[in-house]
Amino acid sequence: MQSLLFDLDGTLLDHFTCLARCYEHVLGELDQPIPTRDEIKRAVGGSVELTMANFVPEDMRQEACARWKAHLETILCEDAYLMPGALPLIQALHAQGKQLAVFTNKVGPLSRTLCDHLQISQYMDGVFGADDTPYRKPNKEFSEYVLEKLGANPATTALIGDSPFDIQAAHVVGIPAYCVATGTHSIGELEEAKVDGAFPDLPALGKTLFGLDLLPELA
Repeated sequence: MQSLLFDLDGTLLDHFTCLARCYEHVLGELDQPIPTRDEIKRAVGGSVELTMANFVPEDMRQEACARWKAHLETILCEDAYLMPGALPLIQALHAQGKQLAVFTNKVGPLSRTLCDHLQISQYMDGVFGADDTPYRKPNKEFSEYVLEKLGANPATTALIGDSPFDIQAAHVVGIPAYCVATGTHSIGELEEAKVDGAFPDLPALGKTLFGLDLLPELA
């Protein structure tokens, strides 16, 4: 594997508290029932439009999503943390000369801001997100766009994510998907979705796939 495409939320980034706060804020403003954090966690994983459909009537959805996106921009870097093992994994792979990129359904400009905030942009050959193209994962066109922009060879490329969307986005262009169960899906659910390898977290993935010990943070 020479080129590695990383999903962001649930894979490299723990942003759930921030996203949940956005749903709680907007639903409170609209006098709608506020779901529990567990209910929100089960609903997220696609777009805000898909998630919001679980919580508001259809005639309110457009306004709710617009309010959600506006509120997210005001608290974007609050409660945003790298997943355990993410930084040493990225650093070690970068040191090996691997081509690394972020491939996410989070909006591109916000994703780049978060990568800057988390100080991982310097290791990335690209950060590709929603609104950078007309497509989203798992659309084949989005995966093809990222491979083309990177000049990556599918035969030596893999995707590392946390959801069936990631698995589909990889398989649709013939590359393997390796997933961690730190996002919205369990190892069993990922295996049912035909993942090429499922791991409890990034340190386990790094150890099995790359022989890396990710316990110490690299300087």
